[in-house]
Order: sequence, then structure tokens, then C-alpha cells
Amino acid sequence: MSNENTPPDVDDTAAAEGHVAAENFGLSEDGTIDTAEDPRDARIAELEGQVAQLRDQALRALADSENLRRRTDREKEQWSRYAAATLAKDLLNASDNLRRALESAPADRDSLDDAMKNLLVGVEMTEKEMLSAFEKHGIAKIEPLGEKFDYNFHQAMFELENTGKPAGTVVQVLAPGYVLHDRLLRAAMVGVAKGGTPEDHAPVDTTA
Repeated sequence: MSNENTPPDVDDTAAAEGHVAAENFGLSEDGTIDTAEDPRDARIAELEGQVAQLRDQALRALADSENLRRRTDREKEQWSRYAAATLAKDLLNASDNLRRALESAPADRDSLDDAMKNLLVGVEMTEKEMLSAFEKHGIAKIEPLGEKFDYNFHQAMFELENTGKPAGTVVQVLAPGYVLHDRLLRAAMVGVAKGGTPEDHAPVDTTA
């Protein structure tokens, strides 16, 4: 019968202590370094990768949302600025006709009867109101007489010689042009000086 108070064998105690030390320092029981990876480290790395991926997806979604908002705002602004373009184009001919009616009236209105005078006054007021409405909505008239021809805003209908103006100068306006903000509604129909002395090639004074 064994004695319960018998002290533990010295060899058993040393082995137990060596096992604990090996665990503390990452050593196997035979004293070699344990190189096996802790499965918890692999799980942590996996979770960190998932977090990084989700973060990247969230940032991309946020950027897409911001781009969509900006594009929507830009399209809304464009629509607001140019919504009147179609209506304005339809009214341009009416404005031209009012101007032609006034230009066809006699210069000396004193010779006209009261009814005709009142009619012309009414036409003038109508034209003024129409131009005021155009201006209110960002529509501006192009009156390029005397300016250098610009194909972006002018349409050349014919050329005139011997005008005394540099070549390419607008010498006659058949119909004014119009722009809506920075967008062309209708090019001004013009006559352009042909020949002459181009502005970029003025004659050199040789009398000195």
C-alpha cells in the first residue's frame, strides 16, 4: 500500500516544469522550437482582409453615390438653364417680324394718321416687352455690325466688295442672332466684306 504523503518523484517534477517552460517559450517537449502557426492568427488575418475589402467597397459605393448626385445636380441645372430654348426659338421669328414692321414704317410719322401712329406705338411696346422677357430668361441678341466675322455666332449669306472695310468685317446684318446664356440659339445672318485690307496685314508706312 502506497503512502499518500510520499513526495513526488524528482524526475516527474522536472518533466512537468519542463513542459510548462516549453509551452511558455514556444518549444516542443523535446526542446525544439514549435513552428506551427496559431490558428487564431490566421483567423485574425482573414478577418482583417474582410474588413479591408468591405471598407474598400463602402468607399467605392460612397464615391459612386457622390458622382451620381453631382451628375444629377448638373443635369438639373442644365435643364433649368436651357428649358426655354425650344420656346425661344419659336419666338425669334415673331421678334424679327415686329422689327421688320417697324423698319418698314415711314421715318416721318407726322404724316401718318392717328390710327397708324397708335399701331406703331403698340408694335414698339410689344417688341420691347418681348426683348425684356428674352433678357429675363438669359436670351441675348447678337448685333455684329462692324465686328469681325465669327463662324461660331455668324452665318455669312454673301460677300460685298469695295466696302472700305477690312476683309472679314460684318458690313450688313440681315437678321440678328440670339444666344441663351452661353448656347447659340440662332446665328446672325450677315453680309461680309470681301477683299480690302485684312486687319492682320495693315499697310506699312514707307514715307518716313
